[in-house]
Amino acid sequence: MKYDALQILGMVLLVAFGQGLARILVDDGDRGLLGWLPGGFVPAMLAYAVLAATGVLLTGWAHTRAKELGRR
Repeated sequence: MKYDALQILGMVLLVAFGQGLARILVDDGDRGLLGWLPGGFVPAMLAYAVLAATGVLLTGWAHTRAKELGRR
């Protein structure tokens, strides 16, 4: 159950911040969820990219762990 929740959390991170990354690349004036970050375009873009990558890694790790336990 724990790994299922971590997979869901990872996918939520990926979807939310992946969409934000696409938005900031198209319209650099709209920084979305991370609009409160100081520094402008580059720090916001890097934050979106890191958080989206974290979602990918978390989802993959949780899936692998669940598979090792025979849940997949």
